[in-house]
Amino acid sequence: MRRTVSARLEIELHDTVDLIFSIAAAQGAERATESLDITSGGTTLTARELLSRHGTRLHRLSGKPGRMTVNYRAEVEGRADPSSVDEVDLIEYRRPSRYCESDTLTPTAVGEFFGLSGKPLLDAVSTWVGDKLMYMPGGSQPTDGAIATLLARRGVCRDYAHLVIAMLRGLDVPARLVSVYAPGLSPMDFHAVAEAYVDDAWHVVDATRLAPRQSLLRIATGLDASETAFLTNSGGGLNLLEIQVMATVDELPVDDLSQLVILS
Repeated sequence: MRRTVSARLEIELHDTVDLIFSIAAAQGAERATESLDITSGGTTLTARELLSRHGTRLHRLSGKPGRMTVNYRAEVEGRADPSSVDEVDLIEYRRPSRYCESDTLTPTAVGEFFGLSGKPLLDAVSTWVGDKLMYMPGGSQPTDGAIATLLARRGVCRDYAHLVIAMLRGLDVPARLVSVYAPGLSPMDFHAVAEAYVDDAWHVVDATRLAPRQSLLRIATGLDASETAFLTNSGGGLNLLEIQVMATVDELPVDDLSQLVILS
């Protein structure tokens, strides 16, 4: 499997800003080619790469007031090895988090899914969330968590993933959020899915069913969207003027929903 991914950001900085980008394919992917070009005021800037947990690669730099252009592109061959399993992760990913209020939603999770485990549980939660929500770009706020999403009954991919994660954690199943490049997604954008730890491995759960799970390419992994944002700024303000994301694969797979899928 050969995947080609790219992201282009146009940003207007109002001040000198500390910028952290999370748009590069995660460590572990076999990158045949890769480039990250950042320019501002006709000058090429160099970002410092930092490695976060689960192979998340962050690129950090300081930007001065003015317009900045960020271009990332990579060609990835094959599939990465399965994500490692850590005992501490299995503890942390059972806990409530900023956008996944599993403690409040535990009674709902128990009432809906009591007695299920393994793949039948993942299927039931994915179907339940997919049935409860309407996919609506612009229909949610960046600060909405799983509770707000369930009450509003609408959202985008990160909202679907947050509700899936909250339901699973409410049943003591470790679950986390992953930002990905998603060949087959329409309209194209960064995508967010859940990963759940069942049957001794991490498996993808995507209640939106908007792209085949087998072709997804990991970018960042964390408790929720607070740890997987594609851009974080501090020390000053900015406007995101334009974002273009592209992800293709040499042969788009058909997603067999009867199978568990491990994210590469």
